Amino acid sequence: MKIKEKIIAEIKKVYDPEIPVNIYDLGLIYNIEVKNENEAYIEMTLTSPNCPVADSLPKMVKENINSIEEIKKVDLKLVWSPPWTKDMMSEEAKLELNL
Repeated sequence: MKIKEKIIAEIKKVYDPEIPVNIYDLGLIYNIEVKNENEAYIEMTLTSPNCPVADSLPKMVKENINSIEEIKKVDLKLVWSPPWTKDMMSEEAKLELNL
């Protein structure tokens, strides 16, 4: 399994507390890059800037990615542009939420 696939698998373990769908399928992860084969660079957003888990969700993502043996460093950036919309969700997530 490639490192990027491992990162995605770890991200899929993190759920938005208000929506029973993982944050990857919700479309909250905008970018995943692996640099120097052991550094993960992640750009993510939240469903809203006032999200009650604004501190804990990115922290959980970072901790999960850090648990991957090959990863030595995780650089996680919280971004608000473009703003998240329901259109960014995977088809799977939309089906699960009956959207």
